Amino acid sequence: MMSSLNADPAELQKFSDLAHRWWDPASEFKPLHEINPLRLGWINDKVALDGRTVLDVGCGGGILAEGMAALGARVSGIDLSEKALSVARLHLFESGWNVDYRLISAEAFADEQAGTFDVVTCMEMLEHVPDPASTIAACARLAKPGGHVFFSTLNRNLKSYLFAVIGAEYVLKLLPAGTHEYSKFIKPSELTRYCRNAGLDTAELIGLSYNPLTKVYSLGTDTDVNYLLHTQRPE
Repeated sequence: MMSSLNADPAELQKFSDLAHRWWDPASEFKPLHEINPLRLGWINDKVALDGRTVLDVGCGGGILAEGMAALGARVSGIDLSEKALSVARLHLFESGWNVDYRLISAEAFADEQAGTFDVVTCMEMLEHVPDPASTIAACARLAKPGGHVFFSTLNRNLKSYLFAVIGAEYVLKLLPAGTHEYSKFIKPSELTRYCRNAGLDTAELIGLSYNPLTKVYSLGTDTDVNYLLHTQRPE
């Protein structure tokens, strides 16, 4: 069954094993907690989320999904890790927000819910799936005409290898060793091509940087390592 899905069982197991720590801000997911206000604010600046119908693809434990719900969006989240989704659902009892979580792939959900969502987000996921172009095409199908689709991933070059793999995983230990596989990183030119092939127009490309001295993340023009892409489905 898993071989027919656009999913790597080893990647799913990796995040399932850590799922119980998803909402611990001092855990392996600390970087996600620290970048969430940045990416959430950026998305909300582009498309005011209040009242919007939003889907978070690869939602994991629900950090971004809950953040969007807190801004007034009607949020659904999908993932293929049952353990992560269990943690996400459990956390709703603590936060009080309303998010509809489902165990389903983006491709299968697009067959059910094509053209449904004002906003689709797919953050820190594309570098973990075997066929990112398939995920991107599904996200495009899920968006309404005129809808907005947001992606974030890692660039593929020597600097990103040194910073995101060697630096983040082995030197600074911001992430567990083996979190990322360099060969799966995606260049902005590749991501924008996948989006174009899926019928999405690129609106903005922006970088996400980490300063190891100040231990602060920031958005800016440097897309060499982490970057985010805002696209839109034509009307």
